[in-house]
Amino acid sequence: MFEIMTKLNLRLFDNTQTTLLADLSAEMKTYYEKQLIRNAEPALVYDRFGDKYPIPKNGGKTIEFRKYDPLPKALTKITEGVTPSGNKLKVTIITATVDQYGDYIEISDVLELTAIDRNLEESTMLLGSQSGRTRDTIVREIVCAGTNKSFTPSVDGTTITPILLRKDVTKKCKLRPKDVREMVAKLKRMNANPMEDGYFVAVIHPDVSCDIQDDKEWQESHKYAEPENLYNGEIGRIGKVKFVESTEAKIIGPKWIFGNAESNGVCRLHVHESEAAGSTAIKVKEAISAAQATEFNARITGGETIYLYFNKVRMAITSVTAGAAGAGYFTVAATAAALSADDIICGDGAGADGSAIYCTMVFGAHAYGITEVNGGGLQHIVKPLGSAGAADPLNQRATSGWKCLMVVERLVEAYMGRIEHSSEVYGAEAVSN
Repeated sequence: MFEIMTKLNLRLFDNTQTTLLADLSAEMKTYYEKQLIRNAEPALVYDRFGDKYPIPKNGGKTIEFRKYDPLPKALTKITEGVTPSGNKLKVTIITATVDQYGDYIEISDVLELTAIDRNLEESTMLLGSQSGRTRDTIVREIVCAGTNKSFTPSVDGTTITPILLRKDVTKKCKLRPKDVREMVAKLKRMNANPMEDGYFVAVIHPDVSCDIQDDKEWQESHKYAEPENLYNGEIGRIGKVKFVESTEAKIIGPKWIFGNAESNGVCRLHVHESEAAGSTAIKVKEAISAAQATEFNARITGGETIYLYFNKVRMAITSVTAGAAGAGYFTVAATAAALSADDIICGDGAGADGSAIYCTMVFGAHAYGITEVNGGGLQHIVKPLGSAGAADPLNQRATSGWKCLMVVERLVEAYMGRIEHSSEVYGAEAVSN
């Protein structure tokens, strides 16, 4: 197993200290900071299984992860009285720059008519949840971008079809215990070790857990461990793999056709009526608003080439025309194959049939490194009414916020793996998270 050592040189971007409301006692300060941390921790799933490196208060913004290569076997016999040539350390250095994240809530003076402590507590709880989800997503995006991956096969009765490309994943490609065992075997072949408790860890989405819990190999967590010995979110195990459930487990849905996640965008539509082969205008069952059409067409005129799948056939779009349900349509660059009413239309990037891709991550020990939440990584900052000076002449605004310094790096690709699959029940409706 690789021995991993680190050298951290981190400097906070400024030396600003936490500013308290003038009427808050030290006990209240401690209470609110504990609220922030407490509400950050439950969401930290990916964060939990990386090697932690505390952030000191002084130093530069660069972190060095040092990875030592294992020594080869010493199979050469030693001659009596002759000193052997010895060996040298081989070190791989991975450098990264710490980034800062944060947000705050503004509390007006009018809210002092209600209990300021109550508003501060509510804002702290919201900010704590936000900071945890933000941090966890940052870690997730790094670890889920690793190169060690596999696809679950399509299983239709007794027919098992291997999957080699993401676009070929369908709802028949659900996660099986066999897929998890094969991934763990792959990690072990590369000398990955389990966590300290002797288990590998798989992070799965609730949509996926409902598929795999029906398997006879599944063992529910309450049957093998006391609550105090479980990971937060641990729901069960299969063999020597513990499963931790999180709604933040990575989902790759079809690309957005209209809008995005924040605007309740659309990534799946349906063909309105049967279309003969050779058609270039394909009507959509759902309504297409003028705003949606304008946004879509602006992307095309701006130079973007947009592809959509029509019943699993990928085609370039030249324009979209707004209209009520059944009247709006896409114009395709080439003649389409015959289509039937209700055939799926979806953005590319996931399954060609519209199936979302779920990324179940399997981790061994020491797979990736991450700065810690505590010790300067996460700060709660409260500023009283009027603290902005001339920018707040009437003492109308107080703020509660957080900021953190962090960086994440995959240290050993072979110690973690991503299993890409869909969900038999929810894959047709899930979207990117």
